[in-house]
Amino acid sequence: MLHIFCPHCGELRSEEEFHSSGQAHIPRPLDPNACTDEQWGDYMFFRDNPRGLHHELWIHAAGCRQYFNATRDTVSYEILETYKIGQKPQFTDKAESPKAAAQALGEKV
Repeated sequence: MLHIFCPHCGELRSEEEFHSSGQAHIPRPLDPNACTDEQWGDYMFFRDNPRGLHHELWIHAAGCRQYFNATRDTVSYEILETYKIGQKPQFTDKAESPKAAAQALGEKV
């Protein structure tokens, strides 16, 4: 079972308490009325689907009901960090993940 750290509760909890809500850090258009149909469609429906690190929006649905962001490796499903909305992620690409750093140094993971 996967355990996820809620940055609002400050506790490591069972994954059953959480729900993923899609990609994080997607800025809403400043003036939605000025968007073309294509621009609005891109904002509403198109998301990144990377192999590797991905920043996601999650909610602690069965706990504090607060939204937060998580950096997750989509290959291993490992969650590298969780952080509150408005904060910057510590990990931004595969080279910065702890596992990749250890492997680069020749350490066993």
